[in-house]
Amino acid sequence: MTRFKLVVEYDGTGFAGWQSQASGSSIQSALEAAILGFSGERVRVHGAGRTDAGVHALGQCCHFDLEREITPSKLRDALNAHLRPHAIAVLDATHVDATFNARRDARERSYRYRIVNRPAPLAIELNRAWQVRPVLDVEAMREAASLLIGRHDFSTFRAAECQARSPVRTLDRLDVVRAGEEITIETSARSFLHNQVRAMVGSLALVGRGKWSVDDFNRALKARDRTKGGPNAPPYGLYLVSVRYQ
Repeated sequence: MTRFKLVVEYDGTGFAGWQSQASGSSIQSALEAAILGFSGERVRVHGAGRTDAGVHALGQCCHFDLEREITPSKLRDALNAHLRPHAIAVLDATHVDATFNARRDARERSYRYRIVNRPAPLAIELNRAWQVRPVLDVEAMREAASLLIGRHDFSTFRAAECQARSPVRTLDRLDVVRAGEEITIETSARSFLHNQVRAMVGSLALVGRGKWSVDDFNRALKARDRTKGGPNAPPYGLYLVSVRYQ
């Protein structure tokens, strides 16, 4: 029995998210079906994070155990052949120790949120970025984002159905950068609460549009109450960029 680690890229459009569920196709079930297709083995694939429906990944990590002997490069190619026509690609496959766990061993998860700030509708970037028509004040967004760096109770940015035992998290990075009409929000932490990134972005957008001041944003954080926060930004602007291990 060999344990493999995969790095996976996917377009989340049309998927019910990472996790297998009774209704709707998932990334996890597609990978498990691909493994069954080439090896004949039914396995459980364990991901580093459970991305929601419509969320994309540039570097999702996962692991599984396989009885069949196969080199990592042949495993990668076999999986990609069986994943067609899904918008899922295995970028890398490696042997790992039998104790490796993609979720528990992760030391940092990095996400990117993409906003296209323009009045014209999206064509190329449809379902890959959030279009916001009013001009956003990036400097104000950046000032508000700086308030979230460090260790906080993030209840204001936590989904009601979040199963985490504690709302306290340490945010290592939250950068807001404009390049032309695109605004990119980059964030990293060891772990995030359910919907935390989308809730943070939705609230930052309120600041950018002038509907909230930076002080309003700070009061929302300190309220520790989801009803005091802004709406979730749409899922299709969010990307799981990478997962870092020790």
